[in-house]
Amino acid sequence: MGILQELLKDIPVPKMAKVRVNFDESKIEDLGSALMEKLDQEHIRATVKPGMEIAVAVGSRGLDRLVELTAVTVKFLKDLGAKPFIVPSMGSHGGATAEGQREVLAHLGVTEESAGCEIRSSMEVVKIDELENGLPIYVDKYASEADGIVIINRVKPHTAFRGPVESGIMKMISIGLGKQKGAEACHQLGFKYMAENVPAMAKVIMEKKPVLFGVATVENAFDKVAIVDVLTPDEIKEKESALQEKAKGLLPKLFFKDLDVLVINQIGKNISGDGMDPNITGRYPTPYAHGGPEVNKMVVLDLTPETEGNANGVGTADFTTQRLVDKMDREATYANGLTSTVVAPTKIATTLPNDRETIKAAIKTCNILDFTTVKLVRINNTLEISEIEVSEPLLDYVNNHPNMEVVSDLYDWSFNEEGNLV
Repeated sequence: MGILQELLKDIPVPKMAKVRVNFDESKIEDLGSALMEKLDQEHIRATVKPGMEIAVAVGSRGLDRLVELTAVTVKFLKDLGAKPFIVPSMGSHGGATAEGQREVLAHLGVTEESAGCEIRSSMEVVKIDELENGLPIYVDKYASEADGIVIINRVKPHTAFRGPVESGIMKMISIGLGKQKGAEACHQLGFKYMAENVPAMAKVIMEKKPVLFGVATVENAFDKVAIVDVLTPDEIKEKESALQEKAKGLLPKLFFKDLDVLVINQIGKNISGDGMDPNITGRYPTPYAHGGPEVNKMVVLDLTPETEGNANGVGTADFTTQRLVDKMDREATYANGLTSTVVAPTKIATTLPNDRETIKAAIKTCNILDFTTVKLVRINNTLEISEIEVSEPLLDYVNNHPNMEVVSDLYDWSFNEEGNLV
């Protein structure tokens, strides 16, 4: 027996119970009609003239019903006599290549056939101005030459900074449309200043380029569209922060103030840009965002197959498994940090041979006198938290909470011969 096994051999693993977590499930059933109603307002129609070449900015995030949002918007523009085309607007995603960005859209289901218009993908940008602090402002070349620009994006809280606007229409204008150079410029001074740089860049672009309107969605806790709106540039400046507040209210959450240990089965880029959503875990990659539970020790056990080895976020945890580290593509993971300038999440957490020892290590180091009182929660990933597992000391709290109910008896963890969870 090695020293690590000796240190961990007497650490008890708590019994667990399954808990159902209830969130607001309100969503828009007929999204096409709801969007058309918003588009078909006189002040929106008035922005479009026959013959206009209009760049429709579509990003790399897995928005609910993105294919439908794009197709309905394109059809609306064509019906008014315009000539829309799609511009991939995703900063440096897709390997920062024109073909890679076209492939990202195809992966999301957005193709020339599904959208009903041409896709013009290029990494070429035009510098249109700079902020007072010296940051250059870039816009995709095709979009900069168009007669009009339309933005499609979801509004939600960011994972690395807090401000009146975070992820949404303005961020798509400043970072998405700016391609790799724009993303790099906006990240250059770090997330500390992102809350001011994102809207400042977006406002300059809206003043200097013909942004017609933005199609904004807000999703519920199950990633389904709950709100859709269409905003002119003036309305974007006025109303995006209100949409973000609504998004924060609908965000799924772990309804605990503090936890000794949080165990996460899987992380991956398909779950969150950060591998796991910090808004759920309460662990942020920068000091400029906050919210969620206070977690003393966090464990990540594995990567999703879809993340293809990108383990961004593993460094945000305290402990991980050798299995996860063996699957890690360091080049893809480190590229993430070099672009965002946030490198703590790409470090490798303290690594133990198997799930059992990793969980025991977290319990041993969570700074409590009696390990049998450990307040431990286990989730599959941060997208799936409508059913979670909790340790026995949390059951009273769960039973008294309006959003949670216990749905099983207590049971022991099930490990195989290698010490990994079954």
